[in-house]
Amino acid sequence: MNILLLEDDLILSAELCKFLESNNFTCDKIYDGETFIRQIKNNTYDLYLLDINVPKINGLDVCQTIRSFDKNTPIIIISAYGDLSDKKDAFTRLADDYLVKPFQFEELLLRVNSLLRRKTPSETTDQDIIRIDDLIVNKTEQKVYRAGNEISLTLKEFQLLVYLAEAQGRTVSKQQITEHVWEHNFNTNTNTVEVYINFLRKKIDKDFKVKLIHTRSGFGYYLSPL
Repeated sequence: MNILLLEDDLILSAELCKFLESNNFTCDKIYDGETFIRQIKNNTYDLYLLDINVPKINGLDVCQTIRSFDKNTPIIIISAYGDLSDKKDAFTRLADDYLVKPFQFEELLLRVNSLLRRKTPSETTDQDIIRIDDLIVNKTEQKVYRAGNEISLTLKEFQLLVYLAEAQGRTVSKQQITEHVWEHNFNTNTNTVEVYINFLRKKIDKDFKVKLIHTRSGFGYYLSPL
């Protein structure tokens, strides 16, 4: 079982990971919320441990970001804040458990094991989720997120985005797009493909510095952060 820890106290972070690893877990440690979010884009974990008061992006906002695209992976908040209002805030953001510092490591282990036993297998597999930079495409739920924000797409826009994303940076032609997305051969001299590409660009790229949808003149389109 893989655990990702968000904790900016270097000593506590090292001790927690050492303890978890001695109990047959693997543990990666991150010291700020911004790096943590980057880490989870391209890696899969079985459980998250989040301190609240960490640099750049606090643990509660990290929790909320995780839940924007991952409803199942258990999250335990570990924090020095013990007021009821702090706990309420964490559970409102869909954390699964809350442990107040200082705590005994054995108690943490009990809570971790309890959550992992109760964890129900998600119907969504890694193959159903495509991640490209800060873009997440969930094929099972037909949902799209960029930088943690959900983006509303029509069915055809979603199908076009999935086809571009599954090409993994390869250029696909207008003919290939019409065959796979529209499932019939209409006149590729029409501007239907261009219109839908523009729809996607307005929703996926317009408000972001890094553009993902690109045109290769004379060849077609590709989706890549480069």
